[in-house]
Amino acid sequence: MSGQPGLRGELISEALAVAIIITLGNSAAAMLILYDPSPYATAYWGVCIAWGLAVTIAIYVTGAVSGTHANPAVTVALALFRDFPRRKVLPYVAAQVGGAMVGAALVYQLFGPVIEAYNAAHGLTRAAGGAAGVFFTAPGAHVTAIHAFWDEVVLTGILLLGIFAITDEFNTQAPMANASALIIGLLVACIGASAGYLEGWPINPARDFGPRLFCWLLGWGESAFPGPDHYWWVPIAGPLVGGVAGAATYQYLVRPYLPPRARQ
Repeated sequence: MSGQPGLRGELISEALAVAIIITLGNSAAAMLILYDPSPYATAYWGVCIAWGLAVTIAIYVTGAVSGTHANPAVTVALALFRDFPRRKVLPYVAAQVGGAMVGAALVYQLFGPVIEAYNAAHGLTRAAGGAAGVFFTAPGAHVTAIHAFWDEVVLTGILLLGIFAITDEFNTQAPMANASALIIGLLVACIGASAGYLEGWPINPARDFGPRLFCWLLGWGESAFPGPDHYWWVPIAGPLVGGVAGAATYQYLVRPYLPPRARQ
C-alpha cells in the first residue's frame, strides 16, 4: 500500500480499531463501576476478557489494512525494530488518539443517563471525578504516580515482548496468522487479570489519553487533567518506555537465538 490514499485508509483503520477497543472495553468498565450489584462484582476476569476480545475483534476488522497497531507504544516499537516507516508514526498516533475519543463518546452516549444517576446517588460531580473510572485510569490503593509509571513500564514491556514473539514470522512457536489476533487478545486479558487493580492496566497511551481528553472537554476538569497526584502523564510515558524495552528484549535476547532456519 503506497501513496496518500493508502495512508488515509491506514489511519481510518487505526482510528476504527481503537474506537472498537474503547467502546467495548470502557463499556465493560461501566458495567463494573456503575451498577450495584455489578455483574462483575465477583467475576473480574470477565472485564479482562471483554478488553481482550475487543482487541481481538479490532485486529480481525482492521488488521489487513493497517496491521492494527491500535497503540502508540506498538507503533513506536515497530518503527524502531520492525522497519515501520517513521514518517507514519505521528499520523498513526493521532489517528489512535482520535479513535479513542470517538470510542469514549460512544460509551458516553450509551451510558450517559446511568453515569448521571450514579453520580447523583453517590453525591459526586464530574469535576470531583464521579464515574471517571469508566473512561480513564487512576492509581489504585497504595500506588503513587511514580510507582504506577514503573508498573506500566513492566506491564507494557510484557505486552510488546509477547506481541513481537506472536507476530514474528520466523518464530517456529508463534501461532498462525489467523490465530495471532486471539492470542494477543488473551495476552491483554492476562495482563489485566494479573495486575489490573494497580492502575487499570492502560498499557496504551491512546487508550487513556483519548478518553481523558474527551472527559476533560465534558466537564471532568482537574480530575482528568492533571488527575490525582498529577497522574495524567503516567499512562503515556510508562507504556512508551515499557514498549521499547519489551520489544528490545525480544529483538536482542530472543530473536538472535531462534533456530538457524528462522535466523536465515
